[in-house]
Amino acid sequence: MQGVYNVLVNLSGVVLKSASYFSKKLKEFTEGRKDLFPKLENVIDPAHDHIWVHAASLGEFEMAVPVLKMLKEESPESKIVVSFFSPSGYKNKKKHELVDHFTYLPLDTKGNAEKFLDIINPKMVFFIKYDFWPNFLNELKSRKIRTFLVSGVFRKDQTFFKAYGKWLRSSLEAFEHFFVQNDESRELLNSIGFQNVSIAGDTRFDRVAAQIEANNKIDFIEEFKEDKLLVVCGSTWPEDEALILDFINGSRNIKFIIAPHEINEHKIRKLEAGIRLPSIKYSDRAGKELKNYSVLILDTIGLLGRAYNYANIAYVGGAAGDTGLHNILEPATFGIPIIIGKNFEKFPEAKRLQQLAGLYTAEDSHEFSAIMTRFYTDTNFRRKTGMITGHFINSNTGATRILQEYLQKGFSKS
Repeated sequence: MQGVYNVLVNLSGVVLKSASYFSKKLKEFTEGRKDLFPKLENVIDPAHDHIWVHAASLGEFEMAVPVLKMLKEESPESKIVVSFFSPSGYKNKKKHELVDHFTYLPLDTKGNAEKFLDIINPKMVFFIKYDFWPNFLNELKSRKIRTFLVSGVFRKDQTFFKAYGKWLRSSLEAFEHFFVQNDESRELLNSIGFQNVSIAGDTRFDRVAAQIEANNKIDFIEEFKEDKLLVVCGSTWPEDEALILDFINGSRNIKFIIAPHEINEHKIRKLEAGIRLPSIKYSDRAGKELKNYSVLILDTIGLLGRAYNYANIAYVGGAAGDTGLHNILEPATFGIPIIIGKNFEKFPEAKRLQQLAGLYTAEDSHEFSAIMTRFYTDTNFRRKTGMITGHFINSNTGATRILQEYLQKGFSKS
């Protein structure tokens, strides 16, 4: 099976290069990896110690931020290299104060794994949540490089736990320790012989909890909101917008911020066309009286996390369709009620928060309107729901500390 996998990976490189002529995303995927090794050799100084952190995309990078901060504190002399698999992660995080070098992860061939590790020569490696690449893991194992999984999540339908998955299971031996999010993940790993597992939780809780202490002030949102109730609709897709627009268009004395997941001119024009209330885009706000508008479209990135600070209610996108639910923990940290779409089965934090009655789901625009009407008219209900979400964050922090305590012995030796 390993041989078949290697053939498929090598073949995928050829296919992706051809397909990139027809897809902007695939073009970014292939172009980003062009001359990857010479670029790395130009910036990596072999005289330095390096720590490698791999994040599949932007969401996993946000999970990694508390870990990066801890690594800088514990090993300040080390240079941190962060790799991304997806272009969306790499494009949006080319610079960060905690990261010395960003790079794409090359395709998972044996030769690429050897060359990548020859250049970086990391003393420690951290994979965030998932994105398991067997050739890289096998090479890390053969070189005896300390490798850890952080905030890991395993499901029983993964290949590791199938009868034909033995070849892939062996790559997991690269991990010195698994820091997982839940009991199910630990039990699944135990079932295939791995006992080096700790339930540490999700580092995203540490990440969002720190946001409360940051400067979340945004002057133009204060001007826009005035003293009205504000609903922030974050990371929306067209399916989400179809769910929420009926209520928005029928509302009075409520302000709305919509932050589309994709800053795409055509899609934003379509969103604008569906809004019947006075609306304005972030990019057009200069010189305008923002208080005169009911809907503000954030056609930019980097402001959503702080915008939730001004919200009374949050709608988080991704679950109305099949693109995947976005980060519900960002609004939860500000202690506000959360509404999402119906497709969230693969998101344990959403299921837990729903069970606690801090999160509500809407299958269609009628359900969304009913939930929103209750939150708008029943102040007590809205406040109690928000208290549940805030407590949910505070009671689940500490994943980074558990990792740090495990690593401290290793830092003193390295």
